[in-house]
Amino acid sequence: MDPTRAFVKSVKRVVVKVGTAVVTRSDGRLALGRLGALCEQLKELNNNDYEVILVTSGAVGLGRQRLRYRRLVNSSFSDLQNPQGDLDGKACAAVGQSSLMALYDLMFSQLDVTSSQLLVNDGFFRDTAFRKQLSDTVSSLLDLRVIPIFNENDAVSTRKAPYEDSSGIFWDNDSLAGLLALELKADLLVLLSDVEGLYSGPPSDPKSKLIHTYVKEKHQSEITFGEKSRLGRGGMTAKVNAAVCAAYAGTPVIITSGYATDNIIRVLRGERIGTVFHKDAHLWTSIKEVSAHEMAVAARNSSRRLQVLNSEERRKILLAMADALEINESVIRLENGADVADAEEMGYEKALISRLTLRPEKISSLVKSVRMLADMEEPIGQILKRTELADKLILEKISCPLGVLLVIFESRPDALVQIAALAIRSGNGLLLKGGKEAKRSNAILHKVITSIIPDTVGDKLIGLVTSREDIPDLLKLDDVIDLVVPRGSNKLVSQIKGTTKIPVLGHADGICHVYVDKTANIDMAKKIIRDAKIDYPAACNAMETLLVHVDLSRNGGLDELVAELQREGVQLYGGPRASNLLNISETHSFHLEYSSLACTVEIVDDVFAAIDHIHHHGSAHTECIVAEDSEVAEAFLSQVDSAAVFHNASTRFCDGTRFGLGAEVGISTGRIHARGPVGVEGLLTNRWILRGSGHVVNSDRGVTYTYKDLPVKA
Repeated sequence: MDPTRAFVKSVKRVVVKVGTAVVTRSDGRLALGRLGALCEQLKELNNNDYEVILVTSGAVGLGRQRLRYRRLVNSSFSDLQNPQGDLDGKACAAVGQSSLMALYDLMFSQLDVTSSQLLVNDGFFRDTAFRKQLSDTVSSLLDLRVIPIFNENDAVSTRKAPYEDSSGIFWDNDSLAGLLALELKADLLVLLSDVEGLYSGPPSDPKSKLIHTYVKEKHQSEITFGEKSRLGRGGMTAKVNAAVCAAYAGTPVIITSGYATDNIIRVLRGERIGTVFHKDAHLWTSIKEVSAHEMAVAARNSSRRLQVLNSEERRKILLAMADALEINESVIRLENGADVADAEEMGYEKALISRLTLRPEKISSLVKSVRMLADMEEPIGQILKRTELADKLILEKISCPLGVLLVIFESRPDALVQIAALAIRSGNGLLLKGGKEAKRSNAILHKVITSIIPDTVGDKLIGLVTSREDIPDLLKLDDVIDLVVPRGSNKLVSQIKGTTKIPVLGHADGICHVYVDKTANIDMAKKIIRDAKIDYPAACNAMETLLVHVDLSRNGGLDELVAELQREGVQLYGGPRASNLLNISETHSFHLEYSSLACTVEIVDDVFAAIDHIHHHGSAHTECIVAEDSEVAEAFLSQVDSAAVFHNASTRFCDGTRFGLGAEVGISTGRIHARGPVGVEGLLTNRWILRGSGHVVNSDRGVTYTYKDLPVKA
């Protein structure tokens, strides 16, 4: 739980206010889907012993819609030729109120919840007797598990200023909700809006940032409000005014979107959504945490200071990092052990727990890879090409860092070490977001690594994002973050690709194939498929599909391969041909990543059928052919369009460390920028340096272009 939302643990009585823009669609009709989701959430809270009070808008809008229809039905043709006057707002309120309450009653009754209607005016609250009666009535209703539904009685309201429209009615339910929250001693007020929360400027402005915690002293003079609500009176200005009044009088407030189907539930879980208002907000140390944008800017600034260091100084940082990992191995394993114990208690899959566990040999391997990176040739500032454009006009193409990387990964704390080392070696700033299942491991590894970064660079070079709710903000920072690398499930990668303008490098699936040709050495094939499947079944480069030449199904070769896998406890599923022949269950899909001791087997007619199968069902990750016929092997190697293609070698070799890259930030199956295991080179781009002696273009008059290649090392 976000520490700034810890107060929700003690919430018992909650007031929920839903605005006109939430309960109505853009055409003015009721948004029945959102209303249904609202009622379902309130039912869940009611069932979980929360005391729920609803303040709703929408009566005027609903009444106006019904009266417009009635006027249209009753109008003559001549009436329609004349301009129609605006409908009386109080009449709209009177008609709409009964319709709105009838709808709530119907929806709640379908959920086996009882609701009640209470219409109030601001003047009522000046009467002490009324206030006591109101409190007593609401308490009685809540004791009976009835949900009170409040609304401003617009039909008879006499108040105009400061909120008024052409009809002269008052209908600011934001201030009513704040008043009721205080009067009824609510523990929390939730104001549902048509946007995610309070922004630093108009939500439509891409430069506006969501404010997670409102601090009056900081934000009241900084915020620029956009237009008012589409249908209501006050919009965000009214919500903020009501929230500030209620919060500083003692009732915490959260403004969040009413468009989501579960935001009220998420608020009461303590998730970091929307904007929180609290009288003690200025005292919370967590509000001093930098925003996602500030974190990214700090990483960029630190990366520029890192690039200023010479190669030996950057090398010493990596060596110090390796030493720190060794020195702190016991505390790292202690924190990791706590994560593993929690994961086992939660019933996580064995594959995830395997990826999560930092065994001594894994830590030793990480230390070795960091030292390997330290001893690599300096990657930054390398002259890739030198060209003489004209006499004494020299152009150089030079390697340089990408800038700031955002890496989002699941369950593998060792990835944090690899990625951090690669970022330091390549001179990039880095933001890391690991899975919650590895939070202790990631925290201690981040602390150990950043502790050795010199003050001249700053420990903000590598930022650790701890809240899942920060990810949407980070993915909007295409002006600061240069590359996103997701390492995790298909769902994670697909979601990130669909929600950001930042370039994304990675792979959604690791559906790797091994094709055993009729010319294969069967003993070699057994050795390769065994390693490709069981060495690390959870890895993205593990074999998921075994393709076998049809001739091997006739001479016993297929039986030997299958027996080898079954001896190792591999659960086999077949394609249409293999399942019938081997009497095994048929797979429901060839595009399936098991990440466990299971795989698919299918029979193909020849190498070209195998290639077609891979192109149709694969994920362009890693493929292998086992064959003694060199022509068949070369056809496979040249025609299979995957990031890595092997001949007579296990797919498990597709790894940055095994490729000699020192480590990898991930494996890319894309075709732009890096492909396959992405090491230091994949985190670099280039820039152009031109050295002249007073040269000018002058429409290319007087310039004799030579375009002469020069030695790279001048």
